[in-house]
Amino acid sequence: MGLAERRIVKNFETNVLPGLKQQIDEAAGFDVPIEVKWDSLTKDDAYSGSWTESWPTLYFQPVVIAFKNICIDDMGKEALVSHLKKIVIQDVKDVYGAEWVTFEDGTLTLDHRFCNVDDVDTRVQSLQTTLEKAL
Repeated sequence: MGLAERRIVKNFETNVLPGLKQQIDEAAGFDVPIEVKWDSLTKDDAYSGSWTESWPTLYFQPVVIAFKNICIDDMGKEALVSHLKKIVIQDVKDVYGAEWVTFEDGTLTLDHRFCNVDDVDTRVQSLQTTLEKAL
């Protein structure tokens, strides 16, 4: 990752990520730790020009929507707060579709390659289904 790409990541961390984190925390009803594995998200800098616009759609919007759907009542809120310990965002396994989400030992791992950016509904469905089965 070169200087230009590091600047994009720094800008995202400073100016975009705080608002996305706030949306996730509000949807969950508590402060959810988020770990982003930037080296894995930036491994192909051919897409660096669209990272800032695509990362929210790929990773964060599905979480907000799924959390809102799960937390529609006290039962869902209590289940999420008692089981979810952190979210890890990465692109390590080079997967997409339903396989992009795992939930183990309180860690929600979102592992999606840089593709199908606009297919938010599929990601929401697989994320929500995975969580609801585990909660």
